[in-house]
Amino acid sequence: MPRGGDLVVSIRTEPRTFNRLTSREATTDMVASLMQAKLIRINRVTDEVEPWLAESWTRSADGSSYTLKLRPNVSFSDGHPFSAGDVAFSLDAAYAVPLAADGLLIDGKKLKIAAADPLTIVITFPVLYAPGLRILDNLLVLPQHKLEAALKSGSLASAWSLATPPSEIAGLGPFVLSAYSPGQRMAFARNPHYWRKDEKGADLPYLDRLTLEFVPDESTELLRLASGQSDMTISEVPSEAYATVKRASESGKLRLWDLGVGYDPDAFWLNLRPGAFASDPRAAWLQRDELRLAISMAVDRQLFADTVFLGAGVPVYGPITPANKKWYSPDAARTSHDPVGARALLAAIGLTDRNFDGLLVDANQTPARFTIVTQKGRPKLERGASVIRDELKKVGIAVDIVALEGGAVIEQITSGKFDAVYFNAYLNSTDPASSPDFFLSSGSTHLWNIGQKTPATKWEGQIDELMKRQTQSLDEAERKRLFDDVLRIFAEHQPAVYFVAPHVFVASSQRVTNVVPAVQRPQLLWSPDTVAVAR
Repeated sequence: MPRGGDLVVSIRTEPRTFNRLTSREATTDMVASLMQAKLIRINRVTDEVEPWLAESWTRSADGSSYTLKLRPNVSFSDGHPFSAGDVAFSLDAAYAVPLAADGLLIDGKKLKIAAADPLTIVITFPVLYAPGLRILDNLLVLPQHKLEAALKSGSLASAWSLATPPSEIAGLGPFVLSAYSPGQRMAFARNPHYWRKDEKGADLPYLDRLTLEFVPDESTELLRLASGQSDMTISEVPSEAYATVKRASESGKLRLWDLGVGYDPDAFWLNLRPGAFASDPRAAWLQRDELRLAISMAVDRQLFADTVFLGAGVPVYGPITPANKKWYSPDAARTSHDPVGARALLAAIGLTDRNFDGLLVDANQTPARFTIVTQKGRPKLERGASVIRDELKKVGIAVDIVALEGGAVIEQITSGKFDAVYFNAYLNSTDPASSPDFFLSSGSTHLWNIGQKTPATKWEGQIDELMKRQTQSLDEAERKRLFDDVLRIFAEHQPAVYFVAPHVFVASSQRVTNVVPAVQRPQLLWSPDTVAVAR
């Protein structure tokens, strides 16, 4: 395999922080995968658990605990030795930050960890947990010697901000941050202390350098790829660019992969936070189930697929797509395209065309109108929001669209200051039990009402209880049945409305080698230490 060289990768948004504990957006995730490592890794192609910093493990007879053996002679990027103490510290650090804690709680309870010796740890689960060690894919192993003071002082959430000098950040990943130029790029260099070797015993990573360039505009990103200014994109190739990229592939300029239907459809959701519209004249109907169900019925999903993805997508009715063969339920409730039925539902909550002008109003003459926030420079999101607007106009609902930079969209979502959003809604894992942050009412990515302490609705409580039982059952058939019930309740109330799961197309320059694309994000860079470039 060719060694050395540099890889230039474009990404849409800048990171919000270098601290993965406090942010869940795509760029911070990507940075963490380059600089940090985990005890175990889920292979994004096989979806199986692989040894990583933990080279082996055994499970207790009752399934309540695991004993993990850590790799010897491993050091952080600054040369400091790695040990069981760093693992225990990392778990404590994760539990100190609510966003990170979500993915490591089971039934709301913490994992317990004990260091038997510097290279042996015992992890005890608070209750039976069906996915087992898959949960550790949510745990980054952080350097105790760098962050312990911040944890003790209560300032961990503000540690490793974008103002932190690169030399102050250490990790166990294949690269180290060498430079950050806001608005332009992040440069990474080979971690000289990286612990992995290839099958022939050669040190990894193969690359000397990797650069993430910030290119917010999709068209510009593709022009840079086609002209050779970048080697790959973190984002998928949009369907409208497929023909152009395919021609470039056939002429030998690029490599193109069609990976089939994706796992993560974009989602539409309304703000369901209690009290969000207390002083708003729309409060009587804006958070009603009937409105969301009517929206789902009003939008022609095949039209959506044809318009937004040029036909390269399949209609979906919930967060799990056909790509997730184990957990997808073809029998889950499907919403038929039914504008007449949609109008009937809207009339049931008092929204009718009282002025005979095509626009619905309530009994107080308040128009049925709301604003959708989406991301600027993402044509599929902008087109998707436009299709929703145009389809809802046909049933008398007026929609305004506001396109913002990615970071501003995330800020609106987390602050709860929005009417509606059409945006990416990625799950942490293919196994629903490993995405409690989305499905549980208390989850930090429970998009329609982030920050709940207890269920705001009866149906959210029902989902909480089903997810608890699903997570603790070792009977796979029972787990599937319980999750099918979750999807059924989700479909009945549609807190997030899904329309189409697009096909995933990805591309790279011809000089990129040793890439095994995965449907899961990031498709081409999920294993960054083994990617190489021709020299």
